[in-house]
Amino acid sequence: MKKFGEFPVKKLNEKKIIARINTYLKELKEAFNEESAYKTYLKYRKFINDLSSDSSVIMVNFSIDTTNRRNILANQKMTEVMPLIEERNQAFIKELLDSKYRHFIENKTGSYLFKMHENTIKTFDEKIISKLIKEKELSDRYVALLASAQIEYDGKIQNLNSLSKYRQDPNREVRKEASELFFNFMASVEDELANIYDELVHLRDQMAKDLGFNNYIELAYLKLGRYDYNYLDVRPYRELIAKIFTPLATKINQERIKRLGIKDMMYYDESISYIDGNPLPKGNVDYLVLEASKMYHDMGKEVGEFFDTMINYHLVDLVTKPGKISGGFMCYFPKYKVPFIFANFNGTSADVDVLTHEFGHAFQSYCSKNIKVPEYQSPTLEACEIHSMSMEFLAYPYMDNFFDKPNRYRKEHLASAMTFLPYGAMVDEFQEYVYLNVNASHLDRINKWNELEKKYRPFVNNKGCAYLTKGQRWMSQGHIYQSPFYYIDYTFAQLSAFQIYLEDLKDHHKAWKKYLRLCKMGGKYPYLTLLKEAHLKNPFIEKNVKSIAKKIYKIYQEMPD
Repeated sequence: MKKFGEFPVKKLNEKKIIARINTYLKELKEAFNEESAYKTYLKYRKFINDLSSDSSVIMVNFSIDTTNRRNILANQKMTEVMPLIEERNQAFIKELLDSKYRHFIENKTGSYLFKMHENTIKTFDEKIISKLIKEKELSDRYVALLASAQIEYDGKIQNLNSLSKYRQDPNREVRKEASELFFNFMASVEDELANIYDELVHLRDQMAKDLGFNNYIELAYLKLGRYDYNYLDVRPYRELIAKIFTPLATKINQERIKRLGIKDMMYYDESISYIDGNPLPKGNVDYLVLEASKMYHDMGKEVGEFFDTMINYHLVDLVTKPGKISGGFMCYFPKYKVPFIFANFNGTSADVDVLTHEFGHAFQSYCSKNIKVPEYQSPTLEACEIHSMSMEFLAYPYMDNFFDKPNRYRKEHLASAMTFLPYGAMVDEFQEYVYLNVNASHLDRINKWNELEKKYRPFVNNKGCAYLTKGQRWMSQGHIYQSPFYYIDYTFAQLSAFQIYLEDLKDHHKAWKKYLRLCKMGGKYPYLTLLKEAHLKNPFIEKNVKSIAKKIYKIYQEMPD
């Protein structure tokens, strides 16, 4: 197998790609029997998988270096041609749905595939192609704008990722300085960020209206594959999170204030938990990768060898560099049957989190790579995040090898998981407000954010930071710009990951077996059915959320630090 750097970066040629799709479309229309129709479908899916791989290679290279001209041009070309290619893809799907051999193919693949396709064709029409291109351009502008940060601090030029390390410094003055620099940069691009978002909101709303939806939320839910619940179901769930986890997050925050020996938790104290500093990794990138390899080999031969493959074939990019976009992700290359992990190490505990969280995603893609129906290889996003978040907990026994103060890491990690839930629900309610009130002004939006912070995170103190006091924290949350309504998925998955962790404490073998089974199921079922098949509790049921919260908070209280 080739190393990632040897994967060819191909500029997408829309004429050749569309001609190939038209050939498969003609074959399907003229299929002379059931088997020939099915073979055409399989050939077409392989072609789409190869195209997906080429697109992902372009995306990863651009993410690693947004200043490289080759990457910029390849990404721009992809932005222009993908909606045109999608129009032909939709034509093939429609022909598949209408085919006289549909029943035969459906028996081969399962009816869920056709349910997916029936919903997919509702989310696209050639009349929105120009809007899809514009949406991608705006999203790329947002990413490039944040990646452009060059902030002088500590004798070096920092970007937003590298500056995060200083925002966790034990010295309160350093934390304050670094936080001020971070938010000063955000304030310097505030107008552009606000304009980009406003354009995105109106553009998405118009696309939804063009397709016959009442609002963009309905379209977004179908695009995310949410077929067994809707945003009206999510509303009472968010209220459950506010009712159950906001009080717990408040208690956890009060404990942190006491440990830090301060009167009030200021905005520059939010990233630290101990007066002498957060638990930090024992070593550099090479050390952490070596320890991760040992950990995964101990978990199992297969998972260990897979991790080594990721490293040996350069299928990870972990170090923060100039021009590299913020954050972390995993993507999959179907052509090569391997994933890729993208991250920005900065010398904090988040580096270890990446080696567990993103590797959890990667391992799931490896476990389900041989599922015969390609559309079933990956589940919807709220299920995908179970694999990643659960792996973070399954790695707890090995944290002694990563940290000098492993108990602190485990306790702080669990605390962060609980305090995250209200924030995740808040992001979702904010987005619901935005897309149900598309003509709201920037001032309306930031006022709404402030209102929601009081509801979900009353312990937050933004005093002294004009940018945060105005209610603009959301502008640094990339999902709000790039992946609308994705964020609530993390909260669903967190509740499932808590269950796997609780089971792991009782019986590791049983928990690992459950985790493996979940990974190998891929996306054969819609979300709620997948939970049922995996014996995980439905997060929409109040007693389930209460039970999980009670047990996990008790574990937290009993943890040594």
